[in-house]
Amino acid sequence: MGSLFRSEEMALCQLFLQSEAAYACVSELGELGLVQFRDLNPDVNAFQRKFVNEVRRCDEMERKLRYLEKEIKKDGIPMLDTGESPEAPQPREMIDLEATFEKLENELREVNQNAEALKRNFLELTELKHILRKTQVFFDEQEGGLNHTTESMTRALITDEVRATGASMGPVQLGFVAGVISREKLPAFERMLWRACRGNVFLRQAMIESPLEDPTNGDQVYKSVFIIFFQGDQLKTRVKKICEGFRATLYPCPEAPADRREMAMGVMTRIEDLNTVLGQTQDHRHRVLVAAAKNLKNWFVKVRKIKAIYHTLNLFNLDVTQKCLIAECWVPLLDIETIQLALRRGTERSGSSVPPILNRMQTFENPPTYNRTNKFTKAFQALIDAYGVASYREMNPAPYTIITFPFLFAVMFGDIGHGAIMALFGLWMIRKEKGLAAQKTDNEIWNIFFGGRYIIFLMGVFSMYTGLIYNDIFSKSLNIFGSHWHVSYNKSTVWNNKMLQLSPATSDYEGTPYPFGMDPIWQVATSNKIVFQNAYKMKISIIFGVLHMIFGVVMSWHNHTYFRNRLSLIYEFIPQLVFLLLLFFYMVLLMFIKWNRFAATNPMPYSEGCAPSILITFIDMVLFNTPKTPPKGCEVYMFWGQHFIQVVFVLVALGCIPVMLLGKPIKIMQARKLANVQPITGADAEVGGMSNGGGGGGHGGGGHHDEEEMSEIFIHQGIHTIEYVLGSVSHTASYLRLWALSLAHAQLAEVLWTMVLSIGLNKEGWYGGVFVTVVFAFWAILTVGILVLMEGLSAFLHTLRLHWVEFQSKFYLGQGYAFQPFSFDSIIENGGSASGDAE
Repeated sequence: MGSLFRSEEMALCQLFLQSEAAYACVSELGELGLVQFRDLNPDVNAFQRKFVNEVRRCDEMERKLRYLEKEIKKDGIPMLDTGESPEAPQPREMIDLEATFEKLENELREVNQNAEALKRNFLELTELKHILRKTQVFFDEQEGGLNHTTESMTRALITDEVRATGASMGPVQLGFVAGVISREKLPAFERMLWRACRGNVFLRQAMIESPLEDPTNGDQVYKSVFIIFFQGDQLKTRVKKICEGFRATLYPCPEAPADRREMAMGVMTRIEDLNTVLGQTQDHRHRVLVAAAKNLKNWFVKVRKIKAIYHTLNLFNLDVTQKCLIAECWVPLLDIETIQLALRRGTERSGSSVPPILNRMQTFENPPTYNRTNKFTKAFQALIDAYGVASYREMNPAPYTIITFPFLFAVMFGDIGHGAIMALFGLWMIRKEKGLAAQKTDNEIWNIFFGGRYIIFLMGVFSMYTGLIYNDIFSKSLNIFGSHWHVSYNKSTVWNNKMLQLSPATSDYEGTPYPFGMDPIWQVATSNKIVFQNAYKMKISIIFGVLHMIFGVVMSWHNHTYFRNRLSLIYEFIPQLVFLLLLFFYMVLLMFIKWNRFAATNPMPYSEGCAPSILITFIDMVLFNTPKTPPKGCEVYMFWGQHFIQVVFVLVALGCIPVMLLGKPIKIMQARKLANVQPITGADAEVGGMSNGGGGGGHGGGGHHDEEEMSEIFIHQGIHTIEYVLGSVSHTASYLRLWALSLAHAQLAEVLWTMVLSIGLNKEGWYGGVFVTVVFAFWAILTVGILVLMEGLSAFLHTLRLHWVEFQSKFYLGQGYAFQPFSFDSIIENGGSASGDAE
C-alpha cells in the first residue's frame, strides 16, 4: 500500500565521509531534509566533542547578531526579508563573518557609549538650564529682590532656642542648594527634610513641564526643580546627605543675578553644540543599523546553518586514521538515490576525490515513523500525531480523517450561514497564505488558525452542505422547491388554533418527499418541530457512529494482514466485527426497516401508530425479553422471524466474547508447548502484538510480547476484551453528541434571531432603519463570537474526541516515534539552536 495510507519504509544506513568532504556533504543533506542521524557518542560530554570550538564560535556570532537585531528593532528600522535561504557558507568564510560581526558590534557599542555620554551631558545641562530659570523666578518673586526675600526667610529660620531666650539677633547669611529630583519622590523628600532638619529649612520647588530622557534606558522622566535655604554648615551637610539619599542631583547656582544670567547663556550655547553633535552621532548610528538590517536575516540563516552542521558532525565517529567520519542514519527507502546524489554534490563542492559510501544495515530496531505531507494534509496529520505518532508502517488514519472529520463536525454545526462565514475565513487564509506565512507572528492563537486553514475551510463547506440538508440558515429555512405540505383549513381556523397540526395521512401532504433536505414547513411548526428534529438527528447520529466504528474495525484487518498477524486476525478482528455487526449494525437496520415499513398512509399492522420503539426493541433483544402486547391491530415484530433472528444474533455475539478473551492466549500457550522453548522465536513470533486493534507489532511483527508470562498475557487480553465490549456500548452512545450539539446549535441560533434581530426588524419609520442597523451589528457580533467561534470550537473538540477515542481505538496504537530529519528549513523556521534537531 502506498505511503499515503502507511508510513514510509525506512532503512538504517551507515555513512562514511572523508574529513575534508564531511562539512559539504552534511550541508547538502541539511538542504534535502531526508536524513535522521543517530548519536554515536552518547557517553561523550558535549564539551569534549571534536567540533565544540566551532559551535562556540557560532554561538558567539549569534550573540552579536541578536545584539544588532535588538538595536535595529529599538530604532524601528525594517529588516529586509527576501524569503530566500542562502546556502551554508564554507568553513573558511566563518572568519570573514566573525570579522564583520566583530567590527559592527564594536562600532555600534562605541557609538552607543558616545551617545549615552552626550545624552548624560545634555541632561545635566538641560537640568541646569531649568534650575537657573526657576531659581531666578524664586529670587525675583518678591518685590525688593533678594534682600527682602532673605530677610523674610531669615525670620522664618530663627531657631527655637533664640526665640525662647529672647536674645537679639544680628545679620544672618543664609546658604542654599539647588537641584533636580524626580517628581514622584518630591513629597517624601519634603517630609524627610522637615523631620531631619526640624523645620529649620525653607524649600521652594517648581515642576519641569516637559519630561526629560533618561540616558541609560531612554525612558521619559518627569522632574522638579528645588531650592533649599538653610543656616549653618551643619544643616548644609544634613541637607546634602538627604539629597544624596533621594538621588537628587545638585547643581552650582550663583547668588548674583548677573552671574546666573551669564551662566545661563553659556549653558544655552553648550546645549546647542551638544544638539548638533548628538544629531550627527544618531545619523551615524542610523546609517550603521540600516546597512546591517539589509543583511541581518541572511546572516542569521548562514550562522544557524553552520552551527547545525557542526552539531550534526559532533554526532559522528572518527575512524582510527582520523581521516574518515562514520555516521548512522535513518533514511526513507524510496529516497536513497536522492540522498546519494546529494552526497556526490557535496563531495564535488569540497574537491575531495574519495566518494562517500552509504551502506544499508540490518537491524531489529523499530524505525521512526515518517508520513509524507503537503500543505493540505499537514494539518490533518497533525491532528493524528497529537494523539500519538503511528507505530511503524501502521495504518495512517489521516487520509480518511480528511473526509470524516469535517463531515462529523458539520453534523453538529449544520447551518448554511455559519458554515459560509467559516468557509470564507478559511478561503481567505488559503488565498493569502504566502503573505500571511511571511509575517511569522508569535501569536499562538493566530498560528493555530492559520495552520488549520484547510481544515477550517472544509469544515465550513461541509457545514454548508449539512445546513442544506437541515434547511437551516441563521435559524431560518430556504423555500427553494416549494413545500410539499398544504394547509387545507380556512384562515380563521389557522389563526385561532396554535396547536394545529398537519396530518401526513390526509391531503395535507402531497405524498412525495421534499427533493433535497428538510421541508421548510417545519420552520413554522411550533409544537412538534423539535420533536421531529430530535428523532431525526438522534437516529442519524447512531447510524453515522456505527458505520464509523465498523470502518475502524475494518482498518484493523489491514494492519493484521500487513504484519501477517494471523492470530490477531482470527481471534480479534473476526469476533470484534461480528459482535459489532450483530448487535449495533442490526439496530441500524431496524431504523431503516421502521422508516420503510411504517407510514401514516399504510394500513394496519404497518401504520404509523404501530411503529415500535427501536430502543425498547434493542433492550428486549439483549435481555431476551418478550415484547409487550402492542395496540390492537398491530404486530409485535417488524418482520417475520424477527424474534428467532434476534436470539441467534445475541447468542453469537455473546459467543464472540470468550473467543476474544481466550482464543489468542490459548494459541500462544499451545505454540509454546509445541516449541518447548521460552521465549518462542521465528515463525511463532506472530503470537505477539496483543493490542486491541492489533495495529502494533511494528517492525518485525511485534514480538515484544514473546517474553511475557502467560498470566500477563491473559490479563492483557482480558483488559482489551472488556474494553472493546463495554466500549462498543459507550462509544455508540457517545455519538449521540452529534445529535445534542446539532440541536443546541440550532436552538441558540433561533434564540439570537427571535430575541435580538427580530426586535429590530419589527420597528417602522426612519428611526427603525437606524435601530435595525445597531441591532444587526449586535446580532452579528454575537453570531460570530458565540455561534461561530465558541460553538465551532466546541464542535471541533467533540469531533476530535470521536476520532481519537471512538474511531482510532479500534485499530490505531500510536506507539511510534516521529522521523525528525536534519533539515535546515525546520531549524530556521524554529529560529533556535539546531542541537535538538540534530540529535
